[in-house]
Amino acid sequence: MIVKMKFLSVTGPKADIDRVSEHYLSKYDVQLENSQTELKTLQDLRPYVEINPYKNLLIKASDYLNLVTEKGPIEPTSITLEETEDKLLKLEKVINDLKFKRQAQEDKKVKYLDLLHKIEPFRELNYDVEKILNFKFIKYRFGKISKDYFAKLEHYMYSDLDTIFYRCHTDESYVWGVYFLPAYQEEKIDDIYESMHFERLNLPAEYNGTPDEAFHRLESLIDSINDEIKAINNEITEKINSSKTFIYAAYKTLDELSRNFDVRKLAACTNNEISTFYIVCGWMTETDAEAFQKEVSEDPNVFCIIEDEFNNILSSPPTKLENPKFFKPFEMFLKMYGLPAYNEFDPTIFVAITYTFIFGIMFGDLGQGFILFAGGILLYKYKKMDIAAIVSVAGVFSMIFGVLYGSVFGFEDVFPAVWMHPMHTYVTLPLVGNINTILVLAIAFGMGLILLAMIFNMINGIRQKNVEKIFFDTNGVAGFVFYGSVVACAVLFMTGNTLPGGIILFVMFILPLIVIAMKEPLAALVERKADELPKEVGMFLVQSIFELVEVLLSYMSNTISFVRIGAFALSHAGMMQVVMSLAGAENGSPNWIVVVIGNLLVLAMEGLIVGIHVLRLEYYEIFSRFFSGSGREFIPYSKQKQ
Repeated sequence: MIVKMKFLSVTGPKADIDRVSEHYLSKYDVQLENSQTELKTLQDLRPYVEINPYKNLLIKASDYLNLVTEKGPIEPTSITLEETEDKLLKLEKVINDLKFKRQAQEDKKVKYLDLLHKIEPFRELNYDVEKILNFKFIKYRFGKISKDYFAKLEHYMYSDLDTIFYRCHTDESYVWGVYFLPAYQEEKIDDIYESMHFERLNLPAEYNGTPDEAFHRLESLIDSINDEIKAINNEITEKINSSKTFIYAAYKTLDELSRNFDVRKLAACTNNEISTFYIVCGWMTETDAEAFQKEVSEDPNVFCIIEDEFNNILSSPPTKLENPKFFKPFEMFLKMYGLPAYNEFDPTIFVAITYTFIFGIMFGDLGQGFILFAGGILLYKYKKMDIAAIVSVAGVFSMIFGVLYGSVFGFEDVFPAVWMHPMHTYVTLPLVGNINTILVLAIAFGMGLILLAMIFNMINGIRQKNVEKIFFDTNGVAGFVFYGSVVACAVLFMTGNTLPGGIILFVMFILPLIVIAMKEPLAALVERKADELPKEVGMFLVQSIFELVEVLLSYMSNTISFVRIGAFALSHAGMMQVVMSLAGAENGSPNWIVVVIGNLLVLAMEGLIVGIHVLRLEYYEIFSRFFSGSGREFIPYSKQKQ
């Protein structure tokens, strides 16, 4: 069912808004609306333009809370704002000092990594780097050259140049090394190497020893820095974890204060120089609204007005569903389609009953139903998944129809069918001949559901005071009379009874169709809205004829869609017959491995397909007749994301 809502407007002195938010509004589930938007008729309203003073502290507390690694339960404690600010700033100072030390180590690590990467290609150079860097008469150049140019360089260098190239390391593309040259030929030889695309690399003076020794020394320094960084991180984690109770309490305190302060975003205040008032408005359940009004009635600084009529309210009432615990998981199907509008019928219980009942008809097997029931129960117990609860209930109905069909894991000779075997039960009908009984019953059941959906639509029309929906709509009184007459005549004909006379048939068939075709002008006349009458009669009549044809086709297609209920019942029985045949069950000694695998395959494949098709029947053949799904969910301000 949909919980009844009330619209409240709360006002008082502007400076008192924090107290009211903390002591009153925070105790109740209230969905706040933008006061300036809702109260457009009031003049001289202006928004609050104050900065939330708790936001930065809340961000810090949230960051620290995310750093807590000990995820065990935290004892809730209360803490004042002053204590929160003081302890949070002290904690921040300690953490920042540790982060500063860590950053210093990370900067050193970056420096050493850079040195490491520069010296690594020259590890094969078995000479003290520091001595090379201090040469006076011999110049040196560290760097790399592509393999193609190196081949040319070797040929040219050994024939004409006074230079030595010491090769150190070779990868797929480059040759790394160092070349030496006399100081007096520096410019000439450098130009030649540059023409060969030699890329120079300047080594800093921090190296000593051979490149390989320098490399290992740097590796050792980096490992030491990593250990230091790890120790600092552990110290930060230990400090955070040891303060987790305070951090949690600080976060809760600041979050509540921040939310209460942010009520200003949706509030408005009067523009009066003498006395300024705030105004907050929103939705509460009827029970909460009455309790709230009673609580603030003794407070001289708080004034509360409850609106019983929603005609003057711009926002539509939000929808809050409240169903028995057993049916609550089925609200998932409604939310997938769309929440019912506030003044609509809540079909949760109807969906729960029809979905599981139809599933049972289509998937009737005592053994497989038990697996669905047990699996759903276990999954819901440990994972709290709504779909698991739905599967469990559907499994119960599968078990019930398994007993009615006399089927357990595909075996149909373990116990007699209480009702019938779908594959072997036929009925003879006029014009049709012999046909599976389950198919006929599926059509009859579908007709009943369509008529019930029309009744729901009329109930919605009464709630919404919509004359067209109640009387003239395809799913209103006119549609109900027409489709109900079709159902009655079909039953009379199939059972061999006489059909009504011509005049009665005219009233039952033709007159409702005329009303449906003329629903818009008829509704306008009843509601005395002459301006809504069609201006071009000819075009209106042509459009109405085409719409009427579409209506008739929809009645037919919706009815035929319910054949799938019987078809899947036959399909399930047929698939299990195939499994039994493959297992050799007719010989009296079936292959149990084939039986088990076959049951699991049918359970997984057809169970999923049946679940989807039942949902399709609910959405397209039933919901479309009465359910708009245009409601907006009731989300209390305290639970909204900031």
